[in-house]
Amino acid sequence: MHVVLAEDHALLRAGLTQLLEAKGYTVIAAVDNLPALERALREPSAEAAVVDVRMPPTFTDEGLRAAIAVREERPGFPVLVLSQYVEQLYARELLASGQGAVGYLLKDRVSDVSEFVDALRRVAAGGTVLDPEVVASVLARQSDTPVDRLTPREREVLALMAEGRGNAAIAAALVVTEKAVAKHINSIFAKLDLPADTDDHRRVRAVLEWLRI
Repeated sequence: MHVVLAEDHALLRAGLTQLLEAKGYTVIAAVDNLPALERALREPSAEAAVVDVRMPPTFTDEGLRAAIAVREERPGFPVLVLSQYVEQLYARELLASGQGAVGYLLKDRVSDVSEFVDALRRVAAGGTVLDPEVVASVLARQSDTPVDRLTPREREVLALMAEGRGNAAIAAALVVTEKAVAKHINSIFAKLDLPADTDDHRRVRAVLEWLRI
């Protein structure tokens, strides 16, 4: 897979490039500023992107805006966004299209090589991955939302869905059967008033509802 990498810190950019290429990805561009990122994302060969949220020139949300823009031009283009801090607004904006193939990780997560590579793999396959710290932050602040209709177990399942876990991984984490997980997920969809759609789309929409605080 051909990947665009955007990170303004030279050492981290070099490290990520080496890591991705060692795992079989081809880094077609490793850039450190917004104009270069925008050019790289327009390359027809680009198949996914790993993007820092804050980049030159203003160090606010350049990377995020570029990620959202490329997904408007190329719906479903896989993007894994890296951030120094938990920014729930960024996670919501990234997920707003409801198309999946997006991830939001804290930069500290990059130090766990297997977790980072697995997150990129899931995003490239069309999944949605939120950093566990974002998940914990949302859980701590929720009140008076449709998610309040869910049972404690259903909230656990939805939180694990937000981390990008599939049914088998959720079952393993909660020590229940996959059949039980599927039942909980169907109940979540019903309680959040999500109409029939593909399961992948409903999973993303459920996570969006969960983030709407």
